[in-house]
Amino acid sequence: MSFKCCVSKKIFLKLAVAVFVLLVAIQLVPYGRDHSNPKVAIEPAWDSPTTRELFFRSCKDCHSNETTWPWYSKVAPISWLVQYDVNKGRAEFNVSEWNRPKNEGDEAAEELREGEMPLWFYLPTHPEARLSDTERQTLIDGLIATFGEKESHESHTEHDDD
Repeated sequence: MSFKCCVSKKIFLKLAVAVFVLLVAIQLVPYGRDHSNPKVAIEPAWDSPTTRELFFRSCKDCHSNETTWPWYSKVAPISWLVQYDVNKGRAEFNVSEWNRPKNEGDEAAEELREGEMPLWFYLPTHPEARLSDTERQTLIDGLIATFGEKESHESHTEHDDD
C-alpha cells in the first residue's frame, strides 16, 4: 500500500508542477492585459442624473469607456474572460460612443427587466452593481426615457393584425 501511496503522491506532485508551469506560461499571452480605456467621445442625453448615476454604478464597466479594471483582470486566464466581456459589451452598447451607428441602447431596459443584465458572475465581485427593486425599476424607466424601447415581436404582430 505504501508503494501505491508514493506513486499517487508523485503523480499528484508532477500534475501540480505542470499546472503551475502552465499558469505561469499563459501569463505571457498578451490578450486581456491592455487595460487602457478609449477616450469618451459623447454620452447620450440622459433623462435624469439619477438614471446616469444608476447606470454608471451598475453597467459602466462593460458598457462605457470608463471601465474600472480590477486586479484579477490582469491575471490569465481570468483576464481573457474579462477582456472578452468588456469588448462584447462595448461593441453592443457603449454610452461613451453614443454617436456611432448600431448602439443598442433600446435593448438595455428589456435586458435589465428580464434579469439578463448585469451578468450573474459580475455581481459577486461588484457589490455596488446590486440594485434594490426600486433602483432597478428607476433605472429601467430611465433607460426607456433615455434610449426608447425596442419593439418586441408581439407588438409587431399586433400592429400587423390591425
